[in-house]
Amino acid sequence: MKLYDFPMAPNPRRVRIFLAEKGIAVPKVTVDLRAQEQLGAAFLAINRFATVPVLELDDGRRIAETVAICRYIEELHPEPRLFGADPYERAIVEEWQRHGEFDGFLAVAEAFRNATPGFKDRALTGQHGYAQIPELVERGRQRTLRFFEILDQRLGQNEFVAGPRYSIADITALVTYDFAVGTKQYAPAGVAHLGRWHQAVTARPSARA
Repeated sequence: MKLYDFPMAPNPRRVRIFLAEKGIAVPKVTVDLRAQEQLGAAFLAINRFATVPVLELDDGRRIAETVAICRYIEELHPEPRLFGADPYERAIVEEWQRHGEFDGFLAVAEAFRNATPGFKDRALTGQHGYAQIPELVERGRQRTLRFFEILDQRLGQNEFVAGPRYSIADITALVTYDFAVGTKQYAPAGVAHLGRWHQAVTARPSARA
């Protein structure tokens, strides 16, 4: 297998952390998003959606999209279980994983991509250009703030996002938090439980993958 990756992008980082938690090493091929290599014919032949990560299997088949890749890896290497160990736990992991993506990650991306000059006419990922909408910047920041407030409340009652065990929901939330802080879309304040959790998950070796 090999992973099409870009070290600075948040979605490939989610897969790298997932693989590290599983103890799996996969060769990586860097796709330079800054140079818009993802829009070239060579990469579009690999993934028509012009996004990373992409996992290429030994037989040449490919899987795009972060969670799809992680589910495939979980099927091959069930332990440690990062999607939940029983039906209820899997459902709760899925619930918070989706909140992390839709209410957190996409909110940060909405603010960042609509505010950043480098994304002019590329406000959404993919091979097709979309104009920035300045009004979405503040909306994205407000959504981001609310998500982390809700997450702080959740982490006041649970050690990890989905309950007592680390899961893909923590991976998504960690990358979302770092993405938000790193792009200055969010400044943590008054979120002690979120701070405790972030310190703990950042201390895991996988966070440096």
